[in-house]
Amino acid sequence: MKILQGSINRRRFLATTATTALLATAFGSAVLAAEPIKVAGVYTVPVEQQWVSRIHKAAMTAQERGDIAYVYSENVSNTDYARVLREYAEAGNKLIVGEVFGAEAEAREVAAEYPEVAFLMGSSFKEDAALPNFAVFDNYIQDASYLSGIIAGSMSKTGNIGMVGGFPIPEVNRLMNAFMAGAKEMNPDIKFQVSFIGSWFDPPKAKETAFAMVENGADMLYAERFGVSDAAKEKGVLAIGNVIDTQSEYPETVVASAIWNFEPTLDKAIAEVKAGTFKAADYGVYSFMNEGGNVLAPLGTFDGKIPAEAMDLVKKREAEIMSGDYTVEINDAEPASS
Repeated sequence: MKILQGSINRRRFLATTATTALLATAFGSAVLAAEPIKVAGVYTVPVEQQWVSRIHKAAMTAQERGDIAYVYSENVSNTDYARVLREYAEAGNKLIVGEVFGAEAEAREVAAEYPEVAFLMGSSFKEDAALPNFAVFDNYIQDASYLSGIIAGSMSKTGNIGMVGGFPIPEVNRLMNAFMAGAKEMNPDIKFQVSFIGSWFDPPKAKETAFAMVENGADMLYAERFGVSDAAKEKGVLAIGNVIDTQSEYPETVVASAIWNFEPTLDKAIAEVKAGTFKAADYGVYSFMNEGGNVLAPLGTFDGKIPAEAMDLVKKREAEIMSGDYTVEINDAEPASS
């Protein structure tokens, strides 16, 4: 585990300081800018990992705006999670963000000890009114996952797609199920190979699992974990990305990606903390496409290479999702091979 201070742009800091001084001289102390709130992130994986990287990016963006002062710890074990939360609470942080899928009970116990601190945690469970300072979120990006499935279904020539996930928990299952539903829109008879590697960050294991799927006939891979796109590239098959856009690293491999934007979720929490109105709530809705929480990545190198029928359906469904005329099913059940 390491604890890191968010970056500060010295030139911007000096310029902002000078401007503030001039305003104070001209108009008095009432014009002084509001102090940024102290925010801490506690992550069980490196900040480069797909899921956490989106939280980290949103926090860095908020810091650049001057809304928050951000610090974080990465590679925190589940057994050490509660201790790190307490240290950040004791240090005066007003908002703590993290993911408690493996330390749910312990995190909620810490939140109860520090009622003046707002906790915004990735969780498979819901908020509890008895713990008013503990809000939950998850990456409900089923909308973009469904759209990426439409593209995958149109691009698979064998009608066999391999899907490699971390753990069969709701936040993974719903993305896979939405993707599968999209693929079936283009090919109702399409087959899926589904496997979970039992880790959030084990690229070699994910890669080996994907290799086996290609050997078993898959010509398209769903890269829910790092390592899968490497396998696709080496085997000369296609891949669909998840949470982040990696096409620049795999220009001939990654056809499309469902992107998670955490900014709407974090910005809502920051506003509530500043207003003193933060409460137990499910922030999952801010990951929906119509809230700006997810989007289908630009097709880039695959622009013009996807069948027109698929792209017409993608555009139609995207417009319907945004208008509320179409709702992608949220299915948290564990997906199975078919």
